[in-house]
Amino acid sequence: MKELVLLVVDDDSLVIQSVKMALPEQWRMMGAQNPTDLPERGFHAALVDMHLTGNLEKAEGIDVIRRLSQRYANLEIIAMSGNLDRQLMEQCLKAGASRFLAKPLSLEELGLTLGKIEALFQMQGALTRSTQIGVKWVGDSAASKDIHRKIASLRDEAGPILIEGESGTGKEVCAQLVHQQQTRPGPFVPVNVAGVPENLFESEFFGHVKGAFTGADQNKIGLIEAAQGGDLFLDEIEALSMPLQAKLLRFLESGEIRRVGAKESLHVQTRVIAATNRNLDQLVRDGKFREDLLWRLSGKKVLLPPLRDRKQDIPDLCRHFFSLDKFRKKEIEEEAMQALKEYAWPGNVRELRRVCEQLILVAPLPVVRKEDVLQSLRPSSGTGGAVTAGAPLDLSRGLSDLVNSFEAQVIQTALERHGDIDEVARVLKISRSSLYKKIKDHNIQWKSEE
Repeated sequence: MKELVLLVVDDDSLVIQSVKMALPEQWRMMGAQNPTDLPERGFHAALVDMHLTGNLEKAEGIDVIRRLSQRYANLEIIAMSGNLDRQLMEQCLKAGASRFLAKPLSLEELGLTLGKIEALFQMQGALTRSTQIGVKWVGDSAASKDIHRKIASLRDEAGPILIEGESGTGKEVCAQLVHQQQTRPGPFVPVNVAGVPENLFESEFFGHVKGAFTGADQNKIGLIEAAQGGDLFLDEIEALSMPLQAKLLRFLESGEIRRVGAKESLHVQTRVIAATNRNLDQLVRDGKFREDLLWRLSGKKVLLPPLRDRKQDIPDLCRHFFSLDKFRKKEIEEEAMQALKEYAWPGNVRELRRVCEQLILVAPLPVVRKEDVLQSLRPSSGTGGAVTAGAPLDLSRGLSDLVNSFEAQVIQTALERHGDIDEVARVLKISRSSLYKKIKDHNIQWKSEE
């Protein structure tokens, strides 16, 4: 990343020199002791003292923050003061500061704060420079900017992280971006918990030694150990049974694992990032999720908004998904884009991507029209695409689409009738993990009975 510049506004030259000496290597400093003589441009963040004339009764720094925030919309401003009065700190935030540091400054805390600002710039740069980062959060709406800031705030943070959001909102993308904010990222190991058979959980997560059970013909490291020095991403954490939740909690508390069949424990430095599309507080009340595990996971939490709450991002998302096909170039008419914005998107970004991929294939012209969009949305818009007993079949949809639609309808009906995931799996005669996968594949939205 290019060099970043910090503007320090403080009447104390010793503070300016101390900050200059403590800056991370990718930062350099511009100093200003006179609040009326600020540089016009050339800096990415500002550190502003509140009392710039020695008068502790007057916080001139608030006016400086207000002028800077009005002049530079995306400037990251850090307020600092030895006066930790609650009203003063709130005035700083209202004026445009995003952070407040106490004086005397902790240079270690300043370095950590600048690291988070650098991570935020990397996030924002990922909107246009995708080659610099493995994945990117597409969109520039107010909701997306809030996500950028939350992800950047987790840079180099230890301990578990919980990502919440409806199915299809981008929880794995968020997890990968959180991982990439680390100064030394290490490995990223993603796991769909619902897809791990319960009887294989310990072997898969903790590993096993040779001879531990029939078929264990060699030592095997588990997923936790494979993520040593990095992040283990546990998607659909709610699918973990109560006994297995206890085993995960034990690792989170101690940092130790024991391979199946081994006598000695191993200490592993792996951060757990968990994700869920369910209300874990409700599952705790229902007795289906451990309260102590929820406490351990949710110390640092990111809530992802559904696509219906960030529809301003739909044009950016569509352009992104269209750009993934290097051979078929498509543009989209304004009326077609408006139709996409008016749709409810129960399957969120995942459903939008499926629709974009379908439009690339089926739209007959280089320009996607409104009628193309409506035709692609019809199978997902409730009864219009459902396969109903006794109703005439639209054979033009093809066998695969018809079968998938019927399967989704059956699962939706069973969920509405029984509510409990275990009961639905029993009635449909499929495993719990298979049911979770089908719910996710079909973008089915449901809530358990309270």
